[in-house]
Amino acid sequence: MPHVTRTIDYRHGTQPLEGFLAYDESVPGPLPAVLIAHAWGGRDEFVCGKARRLAELGYAAFALDMYGKGVLGTGPEQNAQLMQPFMADRALLQGRMKQALETVKALPQVDPERVAAMGFCFGGLCVLDLARSGADLRGVISFHGLFMPPTEVPNQPIRAKVLALHGYDDPMVPPDQVTALAQELTEAGADWQIHMYGHTAHAFTNPAANDPAFGTVYDATADERSWQSLQSFLREVLT
Repeated sequence: MPHVTRTIDYRHGTQPLEGFLAYDESVPGPLPAVLIAHAWGGRDEFVCGKARRLAELGYAAFALDMYGKGVLGTGPEQNAQLMQPFMADRALLQGRMKQALETVKALPQVDPERVAAMGFCFGGLCVLDLARSGADLRGVISFHGLFMPPTEVPNQPIRAKVLALHGYDDPMVPPDQVTALAQELTEAGADWQIHMYGHTAHAFTNPAANDPAFGTVYDATADERSWQSLQSFLREVLT
C-alpha cells in the first residue's frame, strides 16, 4: 500500500525535537496511531523503517525523538552519554514521552482515542515508563527493553495493556528482572503479557546491532515471532 512520510517538529520545554511520521493516506482516517521509541543511539533509520512497516498495516506511525533534532550517537560510548541523563532523571524521561504522546494525539491523521507505543532497548524502557506514568493510551510494547522501575518517581495505576517481548539470554536484563517486572505489573493492576524467546540475547530485532561480545545478537526467528505478536496485540488494543 502507498504511504507518505514527513518529519514533525515539536518541543519539550526548550528542547527542539523531530519525529518521523508515516501513514497511508488512502486509508480513511482518523487512524489508530503507534509511537515508536528508539534505542540508545537516537531516532535512526531502524525506527523509521518500523514506522513505514506499520503505515503499510494501516497505522499512523510516529518515530519519536528523545535526544533532540538531529542528535544521533556514533557508538556505544556516545550512545551511553546520550541515554544517561534520562536514566538518571526518570521524570525527565516520562515528561518527554508524554510530550510525544500529546504531539501524536494532536495530529489530524490520528484518532487520539486509539494510540499505542512501542520501543526497542532503551525505547522499551521509555514506553514502560510512559505506562508507569499513568498516561492515557491503549497499550505499550517493549522489544528487548530495559525493565528497571524508576525510584524517584511514584508509579501511577497503569491504564495501558503491556506486552514485553524479551530474550531469555539477554545479559542486560536477566530473568530475575523479568520476574520483577511481572510482579510490578501485577501489583499495578495492569493487563500484561511477557513473551520470552529461548536462546535469544539482547537486540534480537536489529541486524545492525549484532555484536555477540557485547551481548547483542540478531535472531531472525525471534524477530519474526515478535513482529507477529506485535501485530496481534495492536489489533486487540487499537481496533
